[in-house]
Amino acid sequence: MKIWCCFGLGEDEEEVRGTMREGMFGNENDDESEGKELGFLLGGQMSDLEENEMVVGSGGGGGGGDQWQLGVGGWRQFDQFASTSGQGIGDNGEAFFPEKCDRPEGSERDDCDSDDRDSWDVHHKRAKVHSYSQGCNYAITAMPLEAGNSSSSTDRDYNVSQSPIPFNNEILRLTSMSNDGDDENPLDSNDGRDEEGDGFSTSKMEDLEVRMDLTDDLLHMVFSFLDHINLCRAAIVCKQWRAGSSHEDFWRCLNFENRNISEEQFEDMCRRYPNATEVNIFGAPSIHSLVMTAMSSLRNLETLTLGKGTLGDAFFQALADCHMLKRLLVNDATLGNGIQEISIYHDRLHHLQITKCRVLRISVRCPQLETLSLKRSSMAHAVLNCPLLHDLDIGSCHKLTDAAIRSAATSCPLLESLDMSNCSCVSDDTLREIALTCANLHILDASYCPNISLESVRLSMLTVLKLHSCEGITSASMAAISHSYMLEVLELDNCSLLTSVSLDLPRLQNIRLVHCRKFVDLNLRSIMLSSMTVSNCPALHRINVTSNALQKLVLQKQASLTTLALQCQYLQEVDLTDCESLTNSICDVFSDGGGCPMLKSLVLDNCECLTAVGFCSTSLVSLSLVGCRAITSLELTCPYLEQVHLDGCDHLERASFRPVGLRSLNLGICPKLSALHIEAPSMVQLELKGCGGLSEASINCPMLTSLDASFCSKLKDDCLSATAASCPFIDSLILMSCPSVGYDGLSSLRWLPHLTMLDLSYTFLMNLQPVFESCLQLKVLKLQACKYLTDSSLEALYKEGALPALCELDLSYGALCQSAIEELLACCTHLTHVSLNGCLNMHDLNWGFSSGPISELPSIYNTSSLSSHGDDHELIEQPNRLLQNLNCVGCQNIKKVLIPPMARCTHLSSLNLSLSANLKEVDVACYNLCFLNLSNCSSLEILKLECPRLTSLFLQSCNITVEAVEAAISQCNMLETLDIRFCPKLSNASMKTLRAVCPSLKRIFSSL
Repeated sequence: MKIWCCFGLGEDEEEVRGTMREGMFGNENDDESEGKELGFLLGGQMSDLEENEMVVGSGGGGGGGDQWQLGVGGWRQFDQFASTSGQGIGDNGEAFFPEKCDRPEGSERDDCDSDDRDSWDVHHKRAKVHSYSQGCNYAITAMPLEAGNSSSSTDRDYNVSQSPIPFNNEILRLTSMSNDGDDENPLDSNDGRDEEGDGFSTSKMEDLEVRMDLTDDLLHMVFSFLDHINLCRAAIVCKQWRAGSSHEDFWRCLNFENRNISEEQFEDMCRRYPNATEVNIFGAPSIHSLVMTAMSSLRNLETLTLGKGTLGDAFFQALADCHMLKRLLVNDATLGNGIQEISIYHDRLHHLQITKCRVLRISVRCPQLETLSLKRSSMAHAVLNCPLLHDLDIGSCHKLTDAAIRSAATSCPLLESLDMSNCSCVSDDTLREIALTCANLHILDASYCPNISLESVRLSMLTVLKLHSCEGITSASMAAISHSYMLEVLELDNCSLLTSVSLDLPRLQNIRLVHCRKFVDLNLRSIMLSSMTVSNCPALHRINVTSNALQKLVLQKQASLTTLALQCQYLQEVDLTDCESLTNSICDVFSDGGGCPMLKSLVLDNCECLTAVGFCSTSLVSLSLVGCRAITSLELTCPYLEQVHLDGCDHLERASFRPVGLRSLNLGICPKLSALHIEAPSMVQLELKGCGGLSEASINCPMLTSLDASFCSKLKDDCLSATAASCPFIDSLILMSCPSVGYDGLSSLRWLPHLTMLDLSYTFLMNLQPVFESCLQLKVLKLQACKYLTDSSLEALYKEGALPALCELDLSYGALCQSAIEELLACCTHLTHVSLNGCLNMHDLNWGFSSGPISELPSIYNTSSLSSHGDDHELIEQPNRLLQNLNCVGCQNIKKVLIPPMARCTHLSSLNLSLSANLKEVDVACYNLCFLNLSNCSSLEILKLECPRLTSLFLQSCNITVEAVEAAISQCNMLETLDIRFCPKLSNASMKTLRAVCPSLKRIFSSL
């Protein structure tokens, strides 16, 4: 919705009204014309800008906060409404005049007196804004500009107050006031007046007053961050912004690159901003006429950019009259008619760039010219008369002859940089002439010049030399290059005939040798060498580098490299990945005394010829030997080594880490390892999983907390005893499938007072007494598949109170009988996780205590004792069990599970009885049970559940009836997931019944 505003002003203020209207919006014709002149940068006329409108106020009532705006193009409508000029509409619909405005008692100044008011100058200061101040009340008529009804109005009244401060330098902030809705109105309910009727209350006036002072200087600073597009958008806000955005400081550069600008528009812009110093009309239509207009109108023009068009002879003839021009850039243009010589004469031109241009001959006479680029231009001849030229680029000028290049370059005696890449006609004779004439030449790019060899060329002052894909460069060329003692950068990529490089250049910092197919030998000496890239040189055998600045060396995929000699005092990183021919002698290079005293990272991945690796380094931090399958022996004496990677070292037999700074080590990928010696003061984790041949181990890691020796079938008691004595902080010890560990080894666990987790699964142990006596802090004990444990092996747990801190016990696939399991479950009430998976001797899980020997046990965990009065013995109430997770997966002989409330399993949350094929009856009453898995219990017939918090029930492949399922889930009020896939007695109709019985169900998995 848009609003056109009518200010009620007195006759004395008519002049101020006119000034205000003109200051805010300017003249209609001026705005339209200026919008036409500035709007083309936005791609259209100002009338197309529907979004750029000035917000006047916002609704604050219940009407949804409608926003009232002043349209940009509504100057005529404003004039029509403002024609009243001295009267408005009062609160009661009557006309009023400013003379009738109320003034507070005691006011020393007449608010409505216009004699003392200063003239409003919007050119120098942004108007201040006040809201809800004391004074006169003005009315505003809201006019929604809807389609087809642009002149209709709504009869809403809005209160606009005038401040007691005079009207100079002020406009009124108009805010829609509506009392509809529940939003709080910032004004009082009696039309914004206080109880005495004299106006707004002072406190509210002070709270709601808003001041904004945006001077031209501040506005200028803000606009300095905008580009031309946003400056044009800012120009349509108000007259002050229009004046500020059109300041010549912002239009020094007239950039019309790829803009569809007409000649009239460009001429108007040049007339409007005659002090512009830079013009860019690249890609604009009719660039010749535009550039002629620019040169004739802009006398201070310094930089000119143009292209994608045709430039006639008149342009080059008029160029000399543009006296201030310093930079001329022409790209992708046709010069003249394309078949005649073009002459460029200018006394002050410093930089000239004519790239990718079509011209037959070109002549340049510019005594002040410093840089010249003719790159990718099609001229056959170039005449240069530029005595101060120091940078010349004629790269990819394929039509230039050898004589033309020689003439152009030798005519510039002060030349410092020359790019003649892709000039296939250049010869050594031309380079010799250039070397004699241009004594200060520092940079030379002669890449892709097949006819040069440099054998007799002496460029003593050269610092950068690029010779990519120069087929004439051979080992003999290095003698000429060695005379360039100032050389810093040398690039020899794709020099197919180069076989060896031997250079002693004291200032050389960077060298590149990539894809040199016949390159064999590199001998480089440079104390300042900091970067060396040698890659994909398949014939390279030897590298000898001496440098005091080289920090990183990458020599990947040098399959033939056998010898490497380095004297690099500051070298820190070396990558020799896929150097398949490297031998064991490489270890001496990177050890102490080998020439790399500060080496920190070494990568030798996939160096398949390494067999015995040994490093003694006080600086090495990271070592990678991934994929070195031939290594059989590894010896590291690196006290600061923190990372070592041995993945794929399948044939490692002996390993020594003494001393090292490792915090963790994984040797589980070395199945043939037989002897291991570790001395690591900082190591906390060691994994030897799968080292089946390990028979000799010396582990001295005083900070070690976790040791995994799974499947170390040859690990004996003496190794375990020595490890326990030297690593007293171990809290997790895994000895799964270590059949050689016996009574003596377990007795040594007394040296591990912090041991909390012990895994003895798949061992041949028969006596666990050393564990019960030594591991008093043990919390997790795993005894899976310990077939030799008898019924009495665990009596110490439930009869003598051994391992009082034990929480998790795993007896899966054991040979314990039914009575031993029952006694264990009845008495060890402190266990939280119990696993009895695959226990074939387990027949029933009955915690009803109705019969059997459990009621007669003298349990040490009971808080009360049996009554001794009379002959009748009465079972006293058992304590609460802490059991949370019970797994009985695959117990084929179990037939009945009974867990009544009297079992006190108040913490049981997960029960897994899956794959119990003979299970027929399940009766569970556990308040906190959330997960119950009875999948593949094919004999299940009776299911009774009193589990109000059960959320997941799995009955997959159970031969159970729908009635039994309904009865079971009827009391499970929180059940969300039910799995009844492959249940033959359940049909599609059962789904609706089950959902009706248990409304909380969200997911039913069915195979139907």
